Amino acid sequence: MTEPLIAVDNLVVEYPAKGLRRDPFRALKGVSVDIRPGETVGLVGESGSGKTTLGRAILGLAPVTSGSIRFKGKEIGSLHRRERRALSSEIQVVFQDPYSSLNPSLTIEQTLTEPLTVQKMPKQDATARVRNLLDQVKLPRDALSRLPREFSGGQRQRIAIARALALSPEFIVCDEPVSALDLSTQARVLDLFKEIQDTTGVAYLFISHDLAVVRNISHRVAVMYRGEIVEYGDGDQVTTNPTDPYTQRLLLAAPVPDPVRQEGRRNERRAFLAAQAAAS
Repeated sequence: MTEPLIAVDNLVVEYPAKGLRRDPFRALKGVSVDIRPGETVGLVGESGSGKTTLGRAILGLAPVTSGSIRFKGKEIGSLHRRERRALSSEIQVVFQDPYSSLNPSLTIEQTLTEPLTVQKMPKQDATARVRNLLDQVKLPRDALSRLPREFSGGQRQRIAIARALALSPEFIVCDEPVSALDLSTQARVLDLFKEIQDTTGVAYLFISHDLAVVRNISHRVAVMYRGEIVEYGDGDQVTTNPTDPYTQRLLLAAPVPDPVRQEGRRNERRAFLAAQAAAS
């Protein structure tokens, strides 16, 4: 079996007591998950479940209280500043809101060239790389001279994806990258993520509150609830025949395009919640 690219082991993230909260808040409670090269692991849960905290911890943006995060066998937390800076070319992120994640005053060419300039790529090579990035995300070359506000939400997310790909990373944290898009645009962007993975071999941690979205793109799925992973396994198994009651509830809440099936699912969810309430 292929060695994990990212290995998270027994990770705890705790925030100190604040205001009226007397005790520390434990956002992650001993979370373990691994992601192999070229694989997508979907991380799904409701707001406050801890899924974004896990992504932020991998990126070095959340404090790690205990546990381990290893990238290609190396403990991320023990890396020196220079090593950590070099790691930024191998680990990237795509955020939920493409507009707020793009500098509104920079043209698309400036946005995509910026990380290449930081890595001291020669200008001629950087120009060729930027054009190649636009081709990868299926945007026209005349986009280079325009500003983010001139694009639709789906196009802006394609620009954000291109920026994340600029340094040819091996791993990308995708933090709710399609939740702000309409359903048809979501489908096209998800197809783009899969196509990029097929051609580059990049691995994703794909964070979402929507089980239907992660079912579409993930090889394996981890379900989070109150800072813990309550179900983890093959994507088809978890998203079609879950064993944990919380995952079952998420599945019944996932929308379906057929209105008759959607109404039937609503009735199933009401019956399921009533049964859970009666059992408790």
